[in-house]
Amino acid sequence: MKIPKRLEPLYEGGLIDRVIGQLMSGKEATVYVVGNGDDILCAKVYKEADKRSFKQAVQYQEGRKSKNSRRQRAMEKGSKYGRKQQEDAWHNAEVEALYKLDAADVRVPTPYGCFEGVLLMELVSDDEGNVAPRLNDVLLDEQQALDDHALMMEYVKRMLCAGIVHGDLSEFNVLVDDYGPVIIDLPQAVDAAANMHAKSMLERDVRNMREYYGQSAPQLLSTNYAKEMWALYEEGELTPDTPLTGLFVEDEHSADVDSVLEEIKAILQEEEAKQARLKEDQEDD
Repeated sequence: MKIPKRLEPLYEGGLIDRVIGQLMSGKEATVYVVGNGDDILCAKVYKEADKRSFKQAVQYQEGRKSKNSRRQRAMEKGSKYGRKQQEDAWHNAEVEALYKLDAADVRVPTPYGCFEGVLLMELVSDDEGNVAPRLNDVLLDEQQALDDHALMMEYVKRMLCAGIVHGDLSEFNVLVDDYGPVIIDLPQAVDAAANMHAKSMLERDVRNMREYYGQSAPQLLSTNYAKEMWALYEEGELTPDTPLTGLFVEDEHSADVDSVLEEIKAILQEEEAKQARLKEDQEDD
């Protein structure tokens, strides 16, 4: 296959020696299967900002700060240089997340680095070398769904312990090889402590997994792992070894609105009576 323009720097730099074919083209990137000697790898070519269809990028970038103050100021001002730095930060976010999660024993593709807006990483495949399918394309029986869901919740927990929330986790962002699920697509991963939307993103990620696996194992639909994890995380009690149950009792205590309104009404009536007495006293004087 002819070397795509965006992959030419990797070819010229000796990082790859051939392009085997295009694997997929999505909302944020085009992915190619590439080779370097005996190694078969994956090259993710990020689309430029004006060509990406990924929505709400600002929401995902909240809490991301550059260590370089000049770059941070440029990014905040939205200058040409700043936009370039923002794009680099978007690309590097996935690389950094992959390295961090790989070290946290979360199954993700092993990263090899980001070069000129191209992420070079492991190609997830089965023992016969075939590209691993997405979870959406895999048929699961009940026991497999239960086992893989439990493993996914373990990964989500370890991600949160590492300070990361995927932010776009679904059956389309999980591959399944001979050893189970592998989490992919992390450029929008958010800092759990710095992003105010982290909790709602975690809940959505977990809900997506619950509903998908719940199609094969309906008993999963009543679980509540997200709130259980987040409550432990907020209390500083969540660790990679923390056992999860999927059970969480919501605080069902709510204010008695009618009683509150009655109390307010009584206070207003008392104040009105007080003002009336004062007026009467003034008139008597």
